[in-house]
Amino acid sequence: MSAVVAQTLHVFGLRSHVANNIFYFDEQIIIFPSGNHCVKYNVDQKWQKFIPGSDKSQGMLALSISPNRRYLAISETVQEKPAITIYELSSIPCRKRKVLNNFDFQVQKFISMAFSPDSKYLLAQTSPPESNLVYWLWEKQKVMAIVRIDTQNNPVYQVSFSPQDNTQVCVTGHGMFKLLRFAEGTLKQTNFQRGEPQNYLAHTWVADDKIVVGTDTGKLFLFESGDQRWETSIMVKEPTDGSKSLDVIQESESLIEFPPVSSPLPSYEQMVAASSHSQTSMPQVFAIAAYSKGFACSAGPGRVLLFEKMEEKDFYRESREIRIPVDPQSNDPSQSDKQDVLCLCFSPSEETLVASTSKNQLYSITMSLTEISKGEPAHFEYLMYPLHSAPITGLATCIRKPLIATCSLDRSIRLWNYETNTLELFKEYQEEAYSISLHPSGHFIVVGFADKLRLMNLLIDDIRSFKEYSVRGCRECSFSNGGHLFAAVNGNVIHVYTTTSLENISSLKGHTGKIRSIVWNADDSKLISGGTDGAVYEWNLSTGKRETECVLKSCSYNCVTVSPDAKIIFAVGSDHTLKEIADSLILREISAFDVTYTAIVISHSGRMMFVGTSVGTIRAMKYPLPLQKEFNEYQAHAGPITKMLLTFDDQFLLTAAEDGCLFTWKVFDKDGRGIKREREVGFAEEVLVTKTDMEEKAQVMLELKTRVEELKMENEYQLRLKDMNYSEKIKELTEKFIQEMESLKTKNQVLRTEKEKQDVYHREHIEDLLDKQSRELQDLECCNNQKLLLEYEKYQELQLKSQRMQEEYEKQLRDNDETKSQALEELTEFYEAKLQEKTTLLEEAQEDVRQQLREFEETKKQIEEDEDREIQDIKTKYEKKLRDEKESNLRLKGETGIMRKKFSSLQKEIEERTNDIETLKGEQMKLQGVIKSLEKDIQGLKREIQERDETIQDKEKRIYDLKKKNQELGKFKFVLDYKIKELKKQIEPRENEIRVMKEQIQEMEAELENFHKQNTQLELNITELWQKLRATDQEMRRERQKERDLEALVKRFKTDLHNCVAYIQEPRLLKEKVRGLFEKYVQRADMVEIVGLNTDLQQEYARQREHLERNLATLKKKVVKEGELHRTDYVRIMQENVSLIKEINELRRELKFTRSQVYDLEAALKLTKKVRPQEVSETEPSRDMLSTAPTTRLNEQEETGRIIEMQRLEIQRLRDQIQEQEQVTGFHTLAGVRLPSLSNSEVDLEVKTN
Repeated sequence: MSAVVAQTLHVFGLRSHVANNIFYFDEQIIIFPSGNHCVKYNVDQKWQKFIPGSDKSQGMLALSISPNRRYLAISETVQEKPAITIYELSSIPCRKRKVLNNFDFQVQKFISMAFSPDSKYLLAQTSPPESNLVYWLWEKQKVMAIVRIDTQNNPVYQVSFSPQDNTQVCVTGHGMFKLLRFAEGTLKQTNFQRGEPQNYLAHTWVADDKIVVGTDTGKLFLFESGDQRWETSIMVKEPTDGSKSLDVIQESESLIEFPPVSSPLPSYEQMVAASSHSQTSMPQVFAIAAYSKGFACSAGPGRVLLFEKMEEKDFYRESREIRIPVDPQSNDPSQSDKQDVLCLCFSPSEETLVASTSKNQLYSITMSLTEISKGEPAHFEYLMYPLHSAPITGLATCIRKPLIATCSLDRSIRLWNYETNTLELFKEYQEEAYSISLHPSGHFIVVGFADKLRLMNLLIDDIRSFKEYSVRGCRECSFSNGGHLFAAVNGNVIHVYTTTSLENISSLKGHTGKIRSIVWNADDSKLISGGTDGAVYEWNLSTGKRETECVLKSCSYNCVTVSPDAKIIFAVGSDHTLKEIADSLILREISAFDVTYTAIVISHSGRMMFVGTSVGTIRAMKYPLPLQKEFNEYQAHAGPITKMLLTFDDQFLLTAAEDGCLFTWKVFDKDGRGIKREREVGFAEEVLVTKTDMEEKAQVMLELKTRVEELKMENEYQLRLKDMNYSEKIKELTEKFIQEMESLKTKNQVLRTEKEKQDVYHREHIEDLLDKQSRELQDLECCNNQKLLLEYEKYQELQLKSQRMQEEYEKQLRDNDETKSQALEELTEFYEAKLQEKTTLLEEAQEDVRQQLREFEETKKQIEEDEDREIQDIKTKYEKKLRDEKESNLRLKGETGIMRKKFSSLQKEIEERTNDIETLKGEQMKLQGVIKSLEKDIQGLKREIQERDETIQDKEKRIYDLKKKNQELGKFKFVLDYKIKELKKQIEPRENEIRVMKEQIQEMEAELENFHKQNTQLELNITELWQKLRATDQEMRRERQKERDLEALVKRFKTDLHNCVAYIQEPRLLKEKVRGLFEKYVQRADMVEIVGLNTDLQQEYARQREHLERNLATLKKKVVKEGELHRTDYVRIMQENVSLIKEINELRRELKFTRSQVYDLEAALKLTKKVRPQEVSETEPSRDMLSTAPTTRLNEQEETGRIIEMQRLEIQRLRDQIQEQEQVTGFHTLAGVRLPSLSNSEVDLEVKTN
C-alpha cells in the first residue's frame, strides 16, 4: 500500500435524487448523501463525519434509518450488482453491520427501503420489470417473504412499515396503493382499490392504521384500514405562467446531464414523466412527513403546507404555508422558488423541519416561526449555504487566502473558504460557466462563459466584471503562479494575456483538437497543454514556440500536470494509463487497472501524486511512481471527477465532479518524506471595496445618523407629551381616590353604628339561649339517670349468658381434642401398613436384579466357549495351508537346479563380454572423473541456491509479519488519534471558557483601575478646593488688616482736621496747617479711592465666597455618595472575582486532568510504536517481553515527568501574571482569595500520573 494518505474533511454538495435523502440522527445531527458518501453533519458545531460507500460502488440509490436511530441502510450498485449495506451508527466510526448481496431472486436495483418499528426487519422494493417487495430478517440475512407488487412495469416510489406493527406494510406507486400484511411466511394484500387509479407519489402513517397519501394532481387522501376517509385538493394561491413554469423547471433540470453512475435513481424523473399528462398547474406532492399535530407536505414548486388535525373530527385542515425564499444573488430570482421539495424530515423534538429540493439544496425552518407568522407564509432558510445544482466544470484556489473558486453548469460562480468551511460569495449569471481561475492574491478571477471570457474583481459582497474578451466557450483558463499572466483556451488555440495591461501578448497555435488541460511550470516560463488530438506540447512563452512535443493519436488526453522541477510531464487520458513524458518521449506508462483517469495533480514538494477516475474515486500514490499496483484508493464522488487541485502548502486536496459536489481532503505522507510548509505569513484578510460603494455606505450612514437624531427628538417630544398626559391622569385619579376615600369613611361610620346595634341584640339573644340551655340540661340529666338504670339491668343479664356460653365452648374443645387424637392414631396405623408393603416390593426388586446378574454371567461363559471353538477351527485350517506351501517349495527347488545349469553356461558368455567391458570401463572411468567433478560443482551451486531460497523465504516471511504488525499498529494508531482528537475537542470548549473568564477578569480589573483613577481625581479636586479655601482666608485677613489701617488713618485725619479748625480765625496759620495736612495726606488720597473701590470688591468677594462654599458643600455630598457607590461596586467586583477565581481553579483542575489523559494516550501510542518493532526484531518472544517491559515503564515515567514539568512551568507563568496584575496601582487582592499552592498541585499531578 502507498504511504500517501487522504482523509475527507468537508464536502459542499448534496445528491437529492437518492430516495429518502435526509433525516435526523439526533437533535443536532442530520444525515444526507453527498458524492459517494453519507454525511453526518452537526448543525450547531458545523462538523462533518463521513460514511463512505462500498468499494467499487457505482452510486447510492436509497437510504433508510431505523426508528431507534441505530442502523442506516444504504442501497447501492456494486460492480453492476445490487447490494444493501447496513451500518451501525452508534459505533465511532460507523462500522458495517451486515451486507446483503446474495439474492435468490432476480433484481436490478433496490429503489426504496424501510426498517420495521423494532428495527429487526427490513423492507426493500426492487425496480421494474421485477418490482418485487422483499421482507427480510436482515441480521440473519433471511428472506421472510417476497411478493411481486406490479406486473405492468409501473414505477414504485415508496414502501413503509406501520409505526406500531411489524406485519403491516404500505406500498405506493403509479396507479397503486397497496396495504399488505405478513402472515404465515407470505405478504397478502388487505385492501382493494376503488375508483380511478391515481399516481400516488408519497405517503406517511399518521396513526396505527391511518395513512395520508399525495398524488401528482395535488390531491391528498386519508385512508383508514384501506378505506378512504378524507380527501382534499391543494390549490395554487399565486397562479404561475401556465405551462411556462414547468417548462423552465424541466429545462433547468435538462442541463444537469448526470451519467448513470451519478444519478442511479430515476425516481424524480419518473415522477415528472408520469405526471406530464396531468395539468401543469396542479401542484405535485413529492414528499409527506408526519408529526404530532398533523403532517407537512410539498405542494408544488417552492411550497410546503402544514396540516393540523381538527379536534372534533378525524380530518385535517391547512394551518400554515412555508415557501422557499427568493434568492437575491440569482440572475432570475423567481427560479429559486421553482424547485420541487423532494424530501421532508422533522427533528426528534419536532422543533425543526428540514427539506431537500430537486436543485440539490437543503433548507430548514424552526416550527415556532411558523406559528408566529399568522396569515403570511413563513420562509425557509438555508440549512448550510447554497450548493451547486449541476456538474462542477471549474475549480481554482489561491495562495494568499484560504479560498476555493468553483463554476458550474447551473450558471453560478461560488467562492468557498476551506478553513472555516463556509460559502464566502456566490453569484448566478445568464450564461453557463465552463472554467475558472483564481489570482494568487485572491482578489481577481477569470471565468470562461459560453459567450465571453471575463476578468472580475472579488469585492466584499459582490463579483464584478471589469474586462471582457471575445473568447467563446473557454473550457480552460489559468493564472500563472506569479499572477502576472493568465492563459485561456479558445478551441485549439491558447491566448496568453497580461494582468497589468490586460492585453493579449501571444496566441499559441499547434493543436488540431480541443485543448482539455493547461498548466504552468513553477517559474511561469513555460506552459504545458494537452488535448483530444493526443498531443502534449510544452510552450516557451518568451518565443511563443513549442519546445517539446509528444503526440499519440490513439489517446485523448483529459489532464496534464508537470513536476515541480519542470523536467517531467504527467498526462492521463482515454487509454487507461498514466504517462511520464520527458524530452518529447514517453518514459513510462502505468496502467490504470480498468478505469479511466480524468484528472491528475502532483504536490509542490514532488512527493505525492493524486489521480481522479471516471468512477468517482481518487487514488493517492507516492512519487517516484511504483511499478506495482501500489496506491490507496478512496471512495469520493458519484460521477467522473472533473477537477483536482492541491493547496499551495500541500495540506489539502480539493476534488470536484459531475455530481455537483466539492470535497476537501487532508493529505499527508506517512513516511514523512514530504516537506511540510509552515506559513511564514498568515492568510490575508484584505478585501476589495469600490469607492462608490464606500461613498454610498457613508451616505447611508449619514442618513441613518440624521434619522436617528430625528427619531430621538421625536421620541423625546412623544415622551414629554406622554408625561403631561400621565400627570393629568394622575391628578384626575388622585381626585377620584380622595372622593372615594371620603365616601368610604362615611360608609364606615354607618357600618359602625349598625355593628353596635347588632352587638346589643346579640348579647340579649345569648342570654336567652343560656337560660334555655340550663333548663334543657336538667331535663336531660333526669332522662339519662333512668336510662342508666335500665342499661345496668341489661348488662347483668348478658353477663350471665356469657358465662353459660363459655362453659359450653370448653366442653366442645375437650370433645374435639379426643376426636383429633383418635384420627392421628388411625393415620399412623394406615401409613405403617403402607411402609411394610413398599419394603416387601423393594426386596422383590433386589432379588430380580440378582437373578439378572446370574443370567448375564452364564451368557458370558457360553460366548467365551464358542470363541475358543472358532479359534481351534481356524488353527487347523492354516496348518493345512502350511503343508501345501512346503510341498510347492520342494517343487520349486528342483526347478532352480535346472536354472543353475543354464546360469553357468550364460556366465561363461558373460566373462567373455566382461573383457570387452573392462576395456570400455577404462574410458568410462576417465569420463566419470570428469562427470564427478562437474556434479560436485553442480551440487555446490544447488546448495548455494537452496540456502539463498531459504534466506529469501525467511526474509519474505519476516516482511509479511512486519507488514501485518504495521497494519495492526496503524489501526491502533488511528483509534488512538481519534480518541486524542475527541479529547482535544473536549478540552477546547473548557479552554474557551477559561479564556472568556480571563477576559472578564481583565475587564473587571480595568473597571477597578478606572474607579481608582476617579478616586484619585476626586482627591485632587478636593485638595485644590482646600487650597482655594486657604487662599481666600488669607485674602480675607489681608483685607481686614487694610480696613483697620484705613480706619486709623481716617481717625488721625479727623483729629488733625479738628486741630486745624481751631485756627479758623487766623487765616495765615490756617493756610499753613491746611498745607501741612495736604503734604501729610495727599499721597494717601489714592488709597482712599482704592478703599472706595474695595468696598465693591468686598461685596463681590463675599458673593463669590458664598458661591464657592455652596459648591464645596455639594461636592462633599457627591464625594460621600460616590464613595458609597464605589464601595458597593468594589465589594460586588470583589465577590465576582472570588467566584470567577473559583471557577478558574475548577476549570484548571479539569484541564489538568484532561491533559494528563491526553498525554497518557499519546505516551501509550508512542510506547506501542517503540515496543512493536522490538518484538519483531527479537527471535525469542519470551526474552523480548522481558526486555521491553522495563523500557516501557521507563518511557512512561519520563513522559509523566515531562508532563509534570510542563504543567509546573505553566502554573509558575500564571502566578507571575497574577503578581504583575496585583502590583498595578489601585489593584488589591480580593478578600484574601489565593490560588492553590504549587506544591499541592504538584502532589495532585504526581498522584494522578502514578
